[in-house]
Amino acid sequence: MRVVYSELINAPAQGYSPSAAKPAAVMAAWFAAWSQLQVRAPVPVTREQLCLAHDADFVDGVLSLRRPNGFATRNAAVVASLPYTSGAMLTAARWALEAGGAVAAPVSGFHHASWDEAADFCTFNGLMVAARVLQAERPGLRVGILDYDYHYGNGTDDILEHVGRAGLVHITAGERWHHHADARAFLENISRDLAELDGCDLVLYQAGADPHVDDPLGGFLTTPQLALRDWRVFAGLRERGIPVAWNLAGGYQDPLAKVVGIHVNTMRAIRCSGSALTRGPCSVQSSRRHGVIPAHQTLES
Repeated sequence: MRVVYSELINAPAQGYSPSAAKPAAVMAAWFAAWSQLQVRAPVPVTREQLCLAHDADFVDGVLSLRRPNGFATRNAAVVASLPYTSGAMLTAARWALEAGGAVAAPVSGFHHASWDEAADFCTFNGLMVAARVLQAERPGLRVGILDYDYHYGNGTDDILEHVGRAGLVHITAGERWHHHADARAFLENISRDLAELDGCDLVLYQAGADPHVDDPLGGFLTTPQLALRDWRVFAGLRERGIPVAWNLAGGYQDPLAKVVGIHVNTMRAIRCSGSALTRGPCSVQSSRRHGVIPAHQTLES
């Protein structure tokens, strides 16, 4: 299993959101579960690369601390991490294109960042930065953004309105799915979402932890249902031969260990993606109680 990581993508946690400090906790849990992770350091993005997806005055204002970041602060440590968080997404995407399969970038804070504004814990939109850089380097490249965070990726849509949608497919679950009664329909709809990605050369997948039923800012999928979501995504992309770079996105449960457990399950879903989940080849870590839950448990679990 492949991961793009460096301590440089971490920053002190800012207020309510743990996302700035979450990468280190997730990496520790992944290494505890799988000691043989393949790890590459992220190559930081440049100002010019950020400006492919953002207004130049906005980029300069954030980097110079004249404008607030997505946490509504002017924290120098957060700003120092930003080229590396978007850089991790871009590096993971390059690695996936190079070798196929799935590559993780344990970063968050992208999809609410719009063309010229930071908001809701998101400063620069690393999804769009990665897509735009790769498309500039590889004309004709088709990139899909599959956003399964609980919240609507409004920033991504805003950037697409400015730069155009040519060669880009954006699917954001937060535009439609919000209630526990939606769980079965959402899971059944994954196959239709994946069909929309047919023809893409690369998918960027936001495997958000905040759709969990216990998340204070989310709440409609159980732990087994989240595991099933991720398995269906990775298995479906694998069947299509589409490489995928994925990131953590949201997750706000307290303590942070509950969120980390969900991200461990997402990584586990990659290992299971070549198997039939209904035969129960894997188990998932519960964020509600100790122990494991069979990943093939019913969707109502």
